[in-house]
Amino acid sequence: MTRQITTPYRIFDVVLARRQMLSPNMARLTFAGPQIKHMATLAPDQRIKIFFPAVDGRPPEIPHRPDWYEIYKSLPPRDRVPMRSYTIRHLRTDDCEVDVDFVLHGDEGPASRWAASADPGDPVQMSAPNRDHAAGNQGYEWKPPRGVRNVLLIADLTAMPAAVGILEELAALSHPPRTQAFFEIPEAGDRLSVPDWPGLSIFWMNQSEAGQEPAPYGTLMVEAAGKAELPEAALSAGASGELAEIDVDRDSLWERADAGKDSFYGWIAGEADAVRVIRNLLIKERGVDRTLLNLMGYWRHGRTRD
Repeated sequence: MTRQITTPYRIFDVVLARRQMLSPNMARLTFAGPQIKHMATLAPDQRIKIFFPAVDGRPPEIPHRPDWYEIYKSLPPRDRVPMRSYTIRHLRTDDCEVDVDFVLHGDEGPASRWAASADPGDPVQMSAPNRDHAAGNQGYEWKPPRGVRNVLLIADLTAMPAAVGILEELAALSHPPRTQAFFEIPEAGDRLSVPDWPGLSIFWMNQSEAGQEPAPYGTLMVEAAGKAELPEAALSAGASGELAEIDVDRDSLWERADAGKDSFYGWIAGEADAVRVIRNLLIKERGVDRTLLNLMGYWRHGRTRD
C-alpha cells in the first residue's frame, strides 16, 4: 500500500492523454492518472513542476516521499531528469485530469521537445499541491485584495496561461475591476480566447509587427509598462528609498505584492530581464508603490533554468 503523502506538495505519476494546439506557438497537454484526485490548485497562477524523460529516454523516477526534492537535488546534474515549472490551467479531479499549456519552441529544450513529440500514454511526473494536506499550500502569487478596483497585467507567452486564468477569475466576479492587460506574443495567431467585460482593456502586442525584424524579447512588455494608465492611488506612496538592483543572470527576480490595499494590484511576469526593466520603470520612474506589484521573472533569454 502506498503511504499517504502529507506534505504541501507531492509527486504525481501521470501520462499524456491528449494534445490540443491553441495557437501556432502554444499547445494544451492534458494529463491523466488516478493520483490526480489528490491534486489541488488554489489560484490561476498555481505553479507545478514537471519531470521529463532524460536525453537517453530514461523515465523520471522521483520517489513518493516527503524529501523527494532533496533527493533530486543531491544527484549530480548529469543524472537528474529535466525539471521545468508550469502553471495548472484546468484541474478536473473527478475525471483525474489536469491541463497544462506549453509554449512550443522547437527542439531548443527537453520540455518543448517532449510536448511536441510525445504520444498518448507517455509518462511524466509532476510535483503539485496536495489536496490532502490540511495546512494548505502555496506556490502562487495571485492574491489580490478583496474589492480591488484597478488591475494591471503584463505578460509574455510563457505567462499567458496564468494571465488568462486571472482574467477568467476576474470576469466571474459580480463587479470585475477595471483591468488593463498587455500581452506580448510572437505573432497574431497567438491571440487566445479571453473573457470580456466593460472595464477590461486588452492589448495584444505582436513581436512580428514591431518592425522589420521581430522585437527583442520583452521590448513590447517594457513599452506597455511605460504607457499603462495608473490610478493616482497607486502613486500616492511614491518611489521611496533606494531600489536594489537585481542581476537576473545570477539571481531570481521574484517579488510579491502586499495584498492589503484595494486601490491597485499589478501582476507582471515573463522574460526576467524585461521584468527587471519594468520593475525599475514602474517603481523608480513612474512612482508606483512597490508593495502593489508582483514581479516575476519566469525565464531568462539564453539561459536554462529548472
